[in-house]
Amino acid sequence: MGKHEVGTPKYIANKIKSKGLQKLRWYCQMCQKQCRDENGFKCHTMSESHHRQLLLFADNAHKYMDQFSRDFADGYLSILKRQFGTKRVPANRVYQEYITDRNHIHMNATIWLTLTAFVKWLGKGGKCIVDETEKGWFVTYIDRDPETLAAQEKKEKKEKMDKDDQERMMHFIKKQVKKGKSNNEPAEEFKQPLERTDGAPLVLDIKLKPKKILPIQPILPVKKAPETSKIKIKEEPLSEDEETVSNSTESKINLKRKESEDDPESCKKAKKEYNSKEEYDKRKGWLRIGLSVKIVTKSLGEKYYKAKGTVVELVDKDHFVGKVKLKSPENVENHIIKIDQEHLETVIPSIGRDIMILWGKYDGEIGVIEKVRIDDFCVDVELKDKKKLLKRIPYEQISKYVG
Repeated sequence: MGKHEVGTPKYIANKIKSKGLQKLRWYCQMCQKQCRDENGFKCHTMSESHHRQLLLFADNAHKYMDQFSRDFADGYLSILKRQFGTKRVPANRVYQEYITDRNHIHMNATIWLTLTAFVKWLGKGGKCIVDETEKGWFVTYIDRDPETLAAQEKKEKKEKMDKDDQERMMHFIKKQVKKGKSNNEPAEEFKQPLERTDGAPLVLDIKLKPKKILPIQPILPVKKAPETSKIKIKEEPLSEDEETVSNSTESKINLKRKESEDDPESCKKAKKEYNSKEEYDKRKGWLRIGLSVKIVTKSLGEKYYKAKGTVVELVDKDHFVGKVKLKSPENVENHIIKIDQEHLETVIPSIGRDIMILWGKYDGEIGVIEKVRIDDFCVDVELKDKKKLLKRIPYEQISKYVG
């Protein structure tokens, strides 16, 4: 029986049938031919072209099976990646999306007999996360694209830096609150009720406490050592490692450190000595070329908030205003902005990195961080040129130096 003529109803019906999906049992993968019924498939298997393809398959069966299996796995993973991403979806749903293509590789031509076997192979190969539930097998695609991994790593690094800053601030706030509660504990006083005696008018004896006026430069009190103590403060000479304060207050700070070197209150008192008038001239700013700083103002926009950069130029001679070249995040990288030091914050690097002392006796000296005292908000620094160890320098007196 010959073919129907073009344009006839029978010809159009055959074309419509050939476009849709047919039964898998009547498909020949080697010849890539789809038959519409059992009779057509039987005629195809008896044809000469089919027998030639079977001879080729018999010569190297593993080659064809491996190629079909590889193409099927690539097509399945491509659908899973493009349509579902890294979402957890049923494995059969992805398979139904895959077989909608009429020219797809059929599973009966691969090394897997069932979809369950194929899903288990994906899980063992580390290509997907596979789990079985009452509703069937579920798959989750694992994205190993280098660009995706790099972007994810940068995002995690930024979140970690923001979290570290927040934790440090919360720790400082908790410490201040705890200290304020311990200093301001109200003393329990018995309140006498008001009583009228002999018809006399009530007299209120109100005693207001005078306001405390703090001196400009408070003098640190010196505690006397108990008689049973074996520490002899006056007989021990001062070490060279503790020469980090000015000449006017050097003896007071060293005497206090001899009593308790690791006392947390000593860091706060030493901080006052570092910021005394003899060492810190308030008419001059702390900006220096080569310092790493962080923007702490939102007036420039959200994208510049908490951005980090390097000071590349000083605008004024007093070191109050400078130009900062930003390095992170990526959306503001290589931007150069002119900004005042009031909107900037110093950056504390990790142990072993270079820093610069911003004011004081060793103003402008380059050193290396030897120890970070997190609880006291201080660091120990070893000067590079003088080979001298400076202890308990406050965070705000140093900053990361990149040259």
